[in-house]
Amino acid sequence: MRSSGVHLREITDVNRDAVRALRVRRDQKQFVASVSKSLKDAAKKPEANPWYRAVYRGDEPVGFVMLSWKPPTGLFKGRHFIWRLLVDKRYQRRGIGEEALAQIAALVRADGATELLTSYEPGDGEPWPFYQKFGFEPTGEMDDGEIVLRLTFPAGLSER
Repeated sequence: MRSSGVHLREITDVNRDAVRALRVRRDQKQFVASVSKSLKDAAKKPEANPWYRAVYRGDEPVGFVMLSWKPPTGLFKGRHFIWRLLVDKRYQRRGIGEEALAQIAALVRADGATELLTSYEPGDGEPWPFYQKFGFEPTGEMDDGEIVLRLTFPAGLSER
């Protein structure tokens, strides 16, 4: 089920507090850092070329996404990597994460990429089923104890 009205917005002084207030379920906290920590990580690691947006449904912030957008160095040099993706606990299981991911994939593909990467920490309640359903596959690589996944964009096909 696709969520209507899901879109990405820049985080500004106007919406920053509302976006920082977004929370995942208690059992998901081990898998994804808070928005506040994510923004701090982005500020601490400019070399990762962080790109982040609030996920909105209508006029309501419901999630957050942060990518490492073709960093100039490191393991993911020149590649697009989803660093953080979260949907607030009040809005989960409504297709919002899937719709946000589809929009991110379209943006990355429009930037000329042939793949989109992410990673996850294995464990009970891990996000692997979500990514697998979307079409991600394990690359065989590990990054700091996390399993790296790849979504490949087939050549010559229009966006998902």
